[in-house]
Amino acid sequence: MGEQQTLLEVKELKQYFPIKGGIFGRTVNHVKAVDDISFTVNEGETVSIVGESGCGKSTTGRAILRLDNPYSGSVNFQGEDLLSLSTSQMRKKRKDMQIIFQDPYASLNPRQTVSQILEETMKIQNVVPKNQRRDKVRELLETVGIGEHQLDRYPHEFSGGQRQRIGIARALSVNPKLIVCDEAVSALDVSIQAQVLNLLKELQRKFKLTYLFISHDLGVVRHISDRIIVMYLGKIVEVADKKSLFNEPKHPYTQALLSAIPSTNIKQKKERILLKGDVPSPIDPPQGCRFHTRCPYAYERCRQEEPKLQSVSKSGYQEVACHLMDEQKAN
Repeated sequence: MGEQQTLLEVKELKQYFPIKGGIFGRTVNHVKAVDDISFTVNEGETVSIVGESGCGKSTTGRAILRLDNPYSGSVNFQGEDLLSLSTSQMRKKRKDMQIIFQDPYASLNPRQTVSQILEETMKIQNVVPKNQRRDKVRELLETVGIGEHQLDRYPHEFSGGQRQRIGIARALSVNPKLIVCDEAVSALDVSIQAQVLNLLKELQRKFKLTYLFISHDLGVVRHISDRIIVMYLGKIVEVADKKSLFNEPKHPYTQALLSAIPSTNIKQKKERILLKGDVPSPIDPPQGCRFHTRCPYAYERCRQEEPKLQSVSKSGYQEVACHLMDEQKAN
């Protein structure tokens, strides 16, 4: 096995949204949705981003694809800084980077048939000659498990799971290298979720795809991920390979998230970690560690100094942003 090549490298990414005020509509503050995060995604890998609603995970995905232009930082894709590209250059680059949205119905044009939806993507990116597009549509639909007799139907004539399969087919239609899956199965029934997840894994093997998988469901993440990034209030608090994270979570926030996963083993009693209080506002996040207002182990240093990601694993891969790690090393 050769060393994996880095496909995507995110450095010091910030996504602030301005808050306007006053009669002149001046910027009076910012919503710090994503605040200085860095990570990499290797070719053929599935990296998941997890966290509570509002932690910045979906915003991160949109910023990487420049669906919303980032406030600052850098996004390198195959060694090229995407933030330095013009709008027309970025449009051409999008064929290598696609997204599957959470709501398959809202992301499909209700006035177009499935065939028109898929052909339009090929036309915009000019990846398939016009006389071959219809055949390509049939091939794509067969790949995602939809019969060719349905290609002239409209989105409302399909079930939620079928619509998401169409969304997947649309992403595949331009032969991408990276697909951002933004809560791609959260709107589906549990049985359909499993089918779509298995389909995504099969497609990854077949087309050598790389996934950035965004989800709040750790059960889903456990099924599909190679590495997992845990976010809280715009910050990365832990990064680990799947085995390390689920077997030995280090950050108190990660431990609380994992404790909420229902257990199917009735003999195994699981202690639920209940976090007190609400998530602070991203407009005015707490000083020091952002989790200290809800952390049962917080002490004075946590309230004053922001922790940095540091390696805590001798075997495997695990980084944690928590001052408790320093205390454990000292002891």
